Amino acid sequence: MKKILSIFLAFILTFAPVLAEDVLQGHAEKNEQLEQKLQQELFTGEVEHLERKDVINMTVSQVLDSNINIEGDEFFAEVTDEVKGDRGVIIPKGTVAHGRITQTVDPKKLGRSGWIELDFDYLVTPDGREIPIEGKMSTKLHPIAETAKIVAQDVGYTVAGGALGGFLALNWLGLEAAIASQGYTLAGGAAVGGAIGLGMALIRKGSDVLISPGDQIRVKINTSVPLPVYREEALIQHELFYPGLDIQISDIKHETDPFGEVNTITLTVMISNMSDKTFSGLDMALVNDYNAVFRPSIFGDTKLMFKQIRPGDKFAGRVSFAVDNINRSFWLTFYDKRKGTALTKISIDNAYRKVSNKTKKKNQKLHKKKTNFQKEEDLLDIK
Repeated sequence: MKKILSIFLAFILTFAPVLAEDVLQGHAEKNEQLEQKLQQELFTGEVEHLERKDVINMTVSQVLDSNINIEGDEFFAEVTDEVKGDRGVIIPKGTVAHGRITQTVDPKKLGRSGWIELDFDYLVTPDGREIPIEGKMSTKLHPIAETAKIVAQDVGYTVAGGALGGFLALNWLGLEAAIASQGYTLAGGAAVGGAIGLGMALIRKGSDVLISPGDQIRVKINTSVPLPVYREEALIQHELFYPGLDIQISDIKHETDPFGEVNTITLTVMISNMSDKTFSGLDMALVNDYNAVFRPSIFGDTKLMFKQIRPGDKFAGRVSFAVDNINRSFWLTFYDKRKGTALTKISIDNAYRKVSNKTKKKNQKLHKKKTNFQKEEDLLDIK
């Protein structure tokens, strides 16, 4: 027995390195072939450049607060709009960006708001590629714009103070005194009120900065980076279909809710139900890439929400969903009302590619409305 073991060990020591080398060589060759196949499936073989001064739209993954965060803090953001070259997409939606806070400035008197400056050093695409970049974003207004903003606010304070002073003079001294003095009491009250308003403007402190997930930030690129062009079919999101149920999304609009927040997605849909099931608007929802579920909003068009779509029915209409972050990926999902399982999932990203440029421009314009990122004061915060 010992002799057999000795022969076996000698054989292993003699031939194991050769066998290991062959296995490793074969494994490496196999990986290389898979990598080439993956590259062919993802990319067209053409190369475009992410040009200097291009702008990438992103949203942060966590709150950035000028009152809490400090210089050097790291964070991550996510690309919300595809970056295209002349030949196709070079940076897909969902690409993750790594950033760092490089400067924070506290708000000052005279209404000067604080600001944050962010630097970005690399991107990680959904297919795992790491792309070095140099990108910057700042919430600081241009000096001329900042001055105009402060002047407009200060005039508002002074005018409001003057109106309040005149109103108080009229109430305290009465209309008869105002007539007898030929209006001097009102003028005096307005002057006092205006002085108070001007004093408020002089001591007024600007706002802190708050960038929240869902807020769109625009990152300017400072370098030229060569990037491969994606195949269009490689960017198509996975969908789920139920036999006989055909759902087409013809329009996708981003809208504000009754409180002015840009968090509503309104879909124009055409439904042809030739399946064996009956559906209603209450059986559908928007589901994002984190599996958060959002039911139809009562603030939108509710006609589809309460409609029964029976086998053989066809319907066209609009339905709105209030979501937590309008920039995420979503799927319009219909559920089996008995089992609660998803029967069909239609990608909003896929449908958005076919939406008119006019709608896309309107949606983009709506996102750009918030540019100051001012932090609202907490009324419950006692200082």
